Amino acid sequence: MIISRSPLRISLGGGGTDLASYYREHEGFLIAAAIDKYVYCTVMRPFTEGIYLKYSQLEHTDRVDDVNHRIIREALRMQELKTPQIEITTLADIPAGTGLGSSGSFTTALLKALYSHRRRHIHAHELAELACHIEIDRLGEPIGKQDQFIAAYGGITCFTFHKDDRVSAVPLNISMATLHDLEDNLLLFFTGFSRSASSILKDQQVKSQANNAEMLANLHYVKDLGLRSKEALEQGDGVKFGQLMHEHWENKKKRSGGMSNPQIDTWYEAAMKNGAVGGKLVGAGGGGFLMFYASDRAKLRACMAEHKLEEVRFRFDFQGTQTVLSA
Repeated sequence: MIISRSPLRISLGGGGTDLASYYREHEGFLIAAAIDKYVYCTVMRPFTEGIYLKYSQLEHTDRVDDVNHRIIREALRMQELKTPQIEITTLADIPAGTGLGSSGSFTTALLKALYSHRRRHIHAHELAELACHIEIDRLGEPIGKQDQFIAAYGGITCFTFHKDDRVSAVPLNISMATLHDLEDNLLLFFTGFSRSASSILKDQQVKSQANNAEMLANLHYVKDLGLRSKEALEQGDGVKFGQLMHEHWENKKKRSGGMSNPQIDTWYEAAMKNGAVGGKLVGAGGGGFLMFYASDRAKLRACMAEHKLEEVRFRFDFQGTQTVLSA
């Protein structure tokens, strides 16, 4: 049996510039951080021939082409199994559709387990590229590359998305004091809204490809915020970083009408009056998790509890996608 795990992520600045519709013309930049909430995947050889899948649904089929789960089907096609005899089970600490990059984490965990099952090594960069190939090229999802790369690499990492499709990954150069400050003062609260990011990202993709001036100006500004966030964090200025998060959120809401809603706006305003320096919805928007940088953690937690928002506490993950059991 093989068990792999892949971390979920939070975006710290520049999110949205990792879509090909933007970076192939203007180059993208963002900072992402892997957290200790995971997607797990187990792969084993059952006693009988066939493909056995256990995720939110159960599947049993004899042919790869008959697999309903799109990502698993494409990953198995790439394995070129002559006589399928495999059982795959997946589960996650946090449900999909909550803005923490679960699809990219799912794909990297699955690929890592499949490669380990066949006793093959795969480097983090190759793993991320392969996951992007499945989701973006083979399945045509209107998504960026952030989730796959941060899941594969782990850590708090700066990614540059080059015009020729190359991706450069460099760890954010911060002190241990700043690292601990972020772990202590970045707070995540679940809004209760789950959503698919595809419609919001599709709108961004279409407008970027059409050279929509407003969308491009928004994304240029987001990239600059990512670079300014990098500078603030490397200088150890957490408060400045929190203020940039607020600036990022105000700009992000202009990108799409589906980015927020009146209920989320109410919670955000309450947080800003009760201990938050700045915050935003993690991911493409529309639901999932609100993340705040807090100047007064106790006050902010009390406020969010009053509004019945559940906090998910986390630490950063520095291992990325890995095989945790091979037996």
